[in-house]
Amino acid sequence: MTAAITSFPAIRCMQPDAPWRWLAAGWRDMMRIPSISFTYGILVAAASIALLGFLFYLDLPYLFLPLAAAFMFVGPMLAVELYEASRRVEAGLPVGLFQVAFVATKSPTQLAWLGLILMLFLLAWVRFATLLFALFFGTEFPPLPTFVTMLVFTYDGLIFLAIGTIIGAGLALTAFAISAVSVPLLMARDCDAITAIIVSVRAVLENFWTMMVWAWLIALLSAVGIATLFVGLIVTFPLVGHATWHAYRELVNGDAAH
Repeated sequence: MTAAITSFPAIRCMQPDAPWRWLAAGWRDMMRIPSISFTYGILVAAASIALLGFLFYLDLPYLFLPLAAAFMFVGPMLAVELYEASRRVEAGLPVGLFQVAFVATKSPTQLAWLGLILMLFLLAWVRFATLLFALFFGTEFPPLPTFVTMLVFTYDGLIFLAIGTIIGAGLALTAFAISAVSVPLLMARDCDAITAIIVSVRAVLENFWTMMVWAWLIALLSAVGIATLFVGLIVTFPLVGHATWHAYRELVNGDAAH
């Protein structure tokens, strides 16, 4: 049975410019292990393109926008291998595709529970988005150019966007708060999911504006990656993944890259 951390680690206070330092450290990791970083980015981009094609095949293109926004929910779990790669770089350990792909997390069961919680956020968001779409536009999806015009140039479209943005932002910020450092914490340390979530929420609350800048940067880089027809994800996804490890290392006092 996974042991809980008997005392919560201290949270360091960061200046608002800290996220830029985390990104710089993430970029350095990418340059040290480009084959691993960019391979992972290519896989994420390819999976995203395949998902988009699958949605069009099923005639469900309206799910693209909510699923793109839901990237914030599942992104931390998808980047576990990148956290391991940065941990190995920091510790001076060998970094190979095998070690990264088959990372032995310290709390695998608890990490799975956290993944389930984040998946519930994803499902809740997709369900809400589809219900909201049906409320404003009915059950039939119009042609894509017509739909874009309806969203941007009609009253109902703007209200739809406003409500969706407010609810989506609330869910995304909640998911961000519980996963900001909990996923790398469960990868690197033997503890339970509740403890990891509490530590993560504390890290966000005690560094609120710094973490809001970090959340904004993550959202911006993810949006750039998606807006470039997913090609940008080849760079932005591993960059954020590596940087998240450095954010965790600076925020959570007493952890070592062992």
